[in-house]
Amino acid sequence: MVGDSLERLMSQWESDDSLLEANQLCRRIEVLDHLDAYFPSADLRSTHSDQINSKLNRRARAIYTRLEVANTELYQSIRLEIQWGIRPAVFVQLLQQSNSDSPARANSYDYLDELISGVLQFDEPSAEPVHTGPEIVFYQPTPARHIFALIAAGAISESDVLVDLGSGLGHVPLLVSICTRARSIGVELEPAYVASARRCAQRLNLSRVTFHEDDARNADLSGGTVFYLYTPFSGSILRAVMNSLRDQAAVRPIKICTFGPCTSVIGQEPWLEAMSPGTETTSTKTDQITVFLSRT
Repeated sequence: MVGDSLERLMSQWESDDSLLEANQLCRRIEVLDHLDAYFPSADLRSTHSDQINSKLNRRARAIYTRLEVANTELYQSIRLEIQWGIRPAVFVQLLQQSNSDSPARANSYDYLDELISGVLQFDEPSAEPVHTGPEIVFYQPTPARHIFALIAAGAISESDVLVDLGSGLGHVPLLVSICTRARSIGVELEPAYVASARRCAQRLNLSRVTFHEDDARNADLSGGTVFYLYTPFSGSILRAVMNSLRDQAAVRPIKICTFGPCTSVIGQEPWLEAMSPGTETTSTKTDQITVFLSRT
């Protein structure tokens, strides 16, 4: 898109004050993405004039800055609510929406991940992963919309303890702690990830979440009632962890929530039953959250 068409579009963005409203995050993210695409050679975040070499670029930078400020203010207001022990209204709305039958979009990310990133403000891990191998899956955070779906589908309550096995930077335990009164535990082998997650929890005053630097095969699972796996490992590691979870299920009912390729493997466990929320049918799709119940 060039010339007059781009000029008209930018004029619309400049005059549209509704873009600054708190509930217009999705639209703001879309505009920011458009600006990045239309001005790939310009650093629109830069304040150095020598990088903004035309009137059109300067207008783009002004729009970019205006929308980024609105996003920063939104993220900060949500962070303050969390620090005060208030469940943010926007998260309540997202939990309610997660009960709808909207189509899954596999493991792609969207504006909700921008929201969660802006609110949690993780420190970048200070070191490269030190634990690698053919059965350790490359780390990717669970897409935010699936975390809200997990909280709703798992019916996580105040009496639950959620254990995220392979928790990475801690997105799932942190959001469970923010959105519910359940306790949550992250079990992660990478020390840099654990350190980053702990700093995030401390800055947000989250007292019901803890992070353990541990191998999931050796972790103490005795307090968990809900366990989550986003395919953090495969093969013999997954087999050993499932054996440990089966032992836990022998002494009390548990739920196992999964996302990704591990779902089809876990679905073959005879001591588990996969349930679609709100129905009597089973589901083991790998592109959505699946809740498994231990058989009594």
